[in-house]
Amino acid sequence: MRGLTESIGPPSAPAREAAWLRLDRLTKPPKSLGRLEEWVARYCAICGAVPPPEVRAAVLLFAGDHGVADEGVSAYPAEVTAQMVANFLRGGAACNALAREAGADLLVVDVGVRADLPRHEKLLDRKVARGTRNLLLGPAMTREEAEEALRVGFDAARGRAAGGATALVLGEMGIGNTTPAAALTAALLGAPAREVVGPGTGVAGEALERKRSVVERALARWGRRREDPVDLLRELGGLEIAALAGAILGGAASRAAVFVDGFVATAAALLARELSPEAIGYCFFGHLSAEPGHLRQLEALGAEPPIRMGMRLGEGTGALLALGLLRGGLRAFREMATFEEAGVSGAGREEEP
Repeated sequence: MRGLTESIGPPSAPAREAAWLRLDRLTKPPKSLGRLEEWVARYCAICGAVPPPEVRAAVLLFAGDHGVADEGVSAYPAEVTAQMVANFLRGGAACNALAREAGADLLVVDVGVRADLPRHEKLLDRKVARGTRNLLLGPAMTREEAEEALRVGFDAARGRAAGGATALVLGEMGIGNTTPAAALTAALLGAPAREVVGPGTGVAGEALERKRSVVERALARWGRRREDPVDLLRELGGLEIAALAGAILGGAASRAAVFVDGFVATAAALLARELSPEAIGYCFFGHLSAEPGHLRQLEALGAEPPIRMGMRLGEGTGALLALGLLRGGLRAFREMATFEEAGVSGAGREEEP
């Protein structure tokens, strides 16, 4: 995508090295804080500074509807997307509570909700279309729609970073969206549908079998043709999934840390990697979802999420919890004394008389 990937380069190697030099001098055995230290070093590399700036977090929650919901792939009716957006704007959802706890400003981006939504200071109206088409029957969207939705996410991320955010927390809302996320995951990883289709909102039994069948038939319709990532998105994706992928690219282009949530958001990360492999260096994968396909996605990305609590809500909830881990690690990084400062002998060093 022209204009979305050209400015994305790797995080700063010198800043990462400087962070590790300090981490290894702090009063603890080397690497004894485990992956928390890796997160600190990565954040320093992303910001290009040691010490790095304080974390200023902003939540971007992208919302869109899906034509494939007509196939009964969700436990909830499609109108719940708009109803939940209204709940977000009232501050009554789990993501609102966790965002308040994290001190993170939350903005909802309407990229494809079917209903007309009332104006609100926390709602960004960037509606590309009134939901996608049924991906079982044909392409979910046009190429122009896919590109526009990518741009919506990119611009939203760039805007939040320009406003001072150093960390972007990505969430989503869209009834039926684990179905296109599973289809994209299967296509990108070459995985059987049955390995990546899960209960989503809680479907089971015949409904879960129907959902698996829908993904299998959509993949058969697609035919596993060798297409570019945007064409794959057009065929099997969703508007809010496209916006999530665009936001990952926008965060990377802005040198901001990007906290990726669960199964749907990680499907977008797989797509973003196809568009710009460097962008994944800016992503923090905070939790392992209960969706069976999420582990397959994370393994493909080489990610080891620290939080494993069986969550599968979406909305950015797992990513918001992970934000606290980074903040804790950074506080230790700033406030711990070095061996020299504390007058403590380091490993392999004799105490001076």
